[in-house]
Amino acid sequence: MTSVPAVPDAAASLSALRVSVLSGLLALGLVACSSAPTHHGEVEGESFHSRELLQSDSNRMATLAMKQNLESLFLIMDKLYRRNPNEWKKTATSREAAMTYVRIAIMERQPWHELQGKRDVAALSLALQPEFKGDRVAAFIYAAADMLVTSHGGRTSFTLIDGLDPQHVFNAARNLEIANWILNSRKAPTGQPLLLSNQMSEDARNLSFEREIGKIIGRLDLIADYTTERYRRSVIGYAQGLVAGPFMQFLPVR
Repeated sequence: MTSVPAVPDAAASLSALRVSVLSGLLALGLVACSSAPTHHGEVEGESFHSRELLQSDSNRMATLAMKQNLESLFLIMDKLYRRNPNEWKKTATSREAAMTYVRIAIMERQPWHELQGKRDVAALSLALQPEFKGDRVAAFIYAAADMLVTSHGGRTSFTLIDGLDPQHVFNAARNLEIANWILNSRKAPTGQPLLLSNQMSEDARNLSFEREIGKIIGRLDLIADYTTERYRRSVIGYAQGLVAGPFMQFLPVR
């Protein structure tokens, strides 16, 4: 008798296919898991210092925000110098030396010679004039930093005896927004931008300058809102104590 060839079981073939697909997906998953994620840094706190004993939580918050805002300005200065190398050549023989000079002038509250003795918003206005001939990067960063420090009462570190005017801090944030708009819109007499900052073209987009300015503005707004709320809650807490005081007294039990 002639034997008939066996017909493959369709259900068995489908089951084998499923097992093969699942095995492939599992292998891909294991490969992806074995790849280390990109490291984006870690949150780092400062070492304890005795001056912190003289700081409240709000003092500490304002101090850290000021430190970060100044560091952001120094980072912006580096970016601007890299895109505008002719500017640092007006101040020093190298980009690094020019940055050092500006940093020292800011941290030690020394006047910047090209700003004609002007400080605060007057210096910022002069640095953004199309006719300004000096190192515009240095003048802009110095004036912006001086404006920030002035809005915080002339201090970069705060203790229990220091206070902040939230409206001044709020105004500083708006001043930076205006300065950013001027840099992106005003032209030099030659028709070129005052400074090359953001890059938006068909070939590349670099908005790192814009993002760093946005970080400073965000911190300033947070400090302004927090300070306003702290003062408001202090008044409310005092009023609550006056109103609720008579009802919160313990009653005699004997």
